[in-house]
Amino acid sequence: MKRNKNVNKKREDEMRLVTEMIRLYYKKHEGDAQELIDYAAMRISKCPFMETKTFCSACKVHCYEKAKREQIRAVMRRSGPRMLFRHPILAIRHLIVERKQKKELKTV
Repeated sequence: MKRNKNVNKKREDEMRLVTEMIRLYYKKHEGDAQELIDYAAMRISKCPFMETKTFCSACKVHCYEKAKREQIRAVMRRSGPRMLFRHPILAIRHLIVERKQKKELKTV
């Protein structure tokens, strides 16, 4: 039961982070933010690796279609640094988890 709770929490956290980054990106760029948010939500909800992975960028299997993957990369490049000012807690939490993941990968 606790395992499912952790996985659900990870899904919620990842979805919140991605949603905020997409919204931040589309404040300055043209396009349909909601379409990309819905697509990301669908992919995150169906992710079979959620229990063991931290973020989609760290996953070995990329389930986003190529065009959407490029879109999300552009969002991350633009919004990532700006998240520190808009949503500092989310950004710092993301950085901590990302650093832990990289450290774990180096020790394996």
